[in-house]
Amino acid sequence: MLKILNIVGARPNFMKIAPIQREMQRRSSEFRPLIVHTGQHYDEAMSDSFFRDLGIPEPDYHLEIGSASHAVQTAKIMTAFEPVVLAQKPDWVLVVGDVNSTIACALVCSKLGVKIAHVEAGLRSRDRSMPEEINRILTDSISDLLLTTSPDADENLKAEGIPAQKIRFVGNVMIDSLLYNLENAKGLPTREGLGVNGTDYAVLTLHRPSNVDEPDVFGGLLAALSDISKRLPIIFPVHPRTRANIERFGFADRVAGSDIRLIDPLGYLDFMNLYSGARLVLTDSGGLQEETTALGIPCLTLRENTERPITIELGTNRLVGTDPDTIRAAANDVLDQDLTIETRIPPLWDGRAAERICDALVEASR
Repeated sequence: MLKILNIVGARPNFMKIAPIQREMQRRSSEFRPLIVHTGQHYDEAMSDSFFRDLGIPEPDYHLEIGSASHAVQTAKIMTAFEPVVLAQKPDWVLVVGDVNSTIACALVCSKLGVKIAHVEAGLRSRDRSMPEEINRILTDSISDLLLTTSPDADENLKAEGIPAQKIRFVGNVMIDSLLYNLENAKGLPTREGLGVNGTDYAVLTLHRPSNVDEPDVFGGLLAALSDISKRLPIIFPVHPRTRANIERFGFADRVAGSDIRLIDPLGYLDFMNLYSGARLVLTDSGGLQEETTALGIPCLTLRENTERPITIELGTNRLVGTDPDTIRAAANDVLDQDLTIETRIPPLWDGRAAERICDALVEASR
């Protein structure tokens, strides 16, 4: 039986770990999974909501790290995680995504000689100003098993000198969570509560420092979004820091004079209910690019690059950057089209990635 430490730290990790943890529990003769929550995401209410919505058991360890600078947070995670590894002596530590918890826990294991499996390996934006890109590259370079979501990720790893025998194309575990939870999410009254059920509306997420911490960039984005909101309301679950910047930069009147509707952050299922019915999604996150592709929802990514190019090649995603005129033109193009969009689902985005991840761990342990 393989003892696995499954690491979560921030909200995107929860959606990726949930189906893996569930599959490992189903295969109880092969796996003994333990959850380590670093506490990198420090909003306790939201973390509890995601655990509950996703059916994730209470963590076996909660490191309660909280917010800090990248250096301090990474160091605190490493210091707190090392005793857990020494006490548990796992066969594998499984890390997901690209947050500070991912690289911090991988570094601890690399120094201790504990095998590391990285879920969502090989994604590259080619933008090293993004902390996430550094985390991805470093984690992949020290991992023993690299579990990829798409063929382009395999090619990225091979180009960086990763031996092919370490790489397994398993598909997208985020889509496992999406397909597993979609029907339950659709039954929630979220849209009714926001007054958009049965109508066209857009959903916006915006949180990257390069977008919301620079007043000129943020102001330009809001100018474009205000114009788009003349065609349909934009529902904006807004991060507390983003909301604070709206006030700090003097943008509150601009938002109030538009049909951009600020709401508090939503739990996983409520947010799925909301975006799954949207006419258009605008985002600077990674996961929504994938989920909208799987659901055939038009997505405009408000960034200059993406580590998920397959969502552009096969899906509904468009990379529009932060230029207001480009954003307006792309949104109008989507809204002027027929509702039916031709899209292809990327290979192995079929809801069974967690099964293949578990199979790969067993095979790599022989």
